[in-house]
Amino acid sequence: MKNLFALSFVLFMCSTMFAQNNQYVKASDSDPAAKAMLKKVKARYEGYKTLEASFVLDIMIPEQEKMEQRGTLSRQGDKYRITSANQEVICDGNAIWFILPSNKEVQINDMPDPDEDDSILTPQSIFNFYEKDNFVYFITNEPVENGKKLQEITFKPLDRETSDYSKLVLVVNKKTAEIIRVKTFAKDGSRYTFYIEKLKPNVPFDKGYFTFNAKNYPDYYVEDLRD
Repeated sequence: MKNLFALSFVLFMCSTMFAQNNQYVKASDSDPAAKAMLKKVKARYEGYKTLEASFVLDIMIPEQEKMEQRGTLSRQGDKYRITSANQEVICDGNAIWFILPSNKEVQINDMPDPDEDDSILTPQSIFNFYEKDNFVYFITNEPVENGKKLQEITFKPLDRETSDYSKLVLVVNKKTAEIIRVKTFAKDGSRYTFYIEKLKPNVPFDKGYFTFNAKNYPDYYVEDLRD
């Protein structure tokens, strides 16, 4: 009898959650409490002229061992620079340079079209992907980690057929509105989790910090893939 009651309770909760989620059919129907928190997040990060963050990116691909990448992300407006163990990326706001020391190679690419780019874990979108009207979102949990009360906001793509993701989960510090991590659930079963370990706001950068200088990479083969 207890098992039957438990099963009935689970089915009831699942049907209730399904009914609630079905209420969200467009971005403007998103959870008002989630909207309020995202407004605080936006105000916090838009208040920084520059930022520098150390990060960890966990990559889980079906039938492969878990991978971890560590690095530093620096950003100033549309300009950014990423430094990790196996590559460096420099963007001056007009083009992107991918530097591969192991191959002594540099690839130059155009900036992605903002209206066509669906990427989430990029310097252009990691702090503001929620501003796009591509998702409906709602608060799904408020866990406590290391004594800090967090808030989980789950995003579901409105266009499920064309989106690369089944859902995204943004975790923020409820008190400070700081981003703790972003986890993406790809349709192919892959999981990518971007953790911000430490963030320094308003860091002064040298004038040429976000500019590629070929003199710093002698003997590198440069391939220009721009249109």
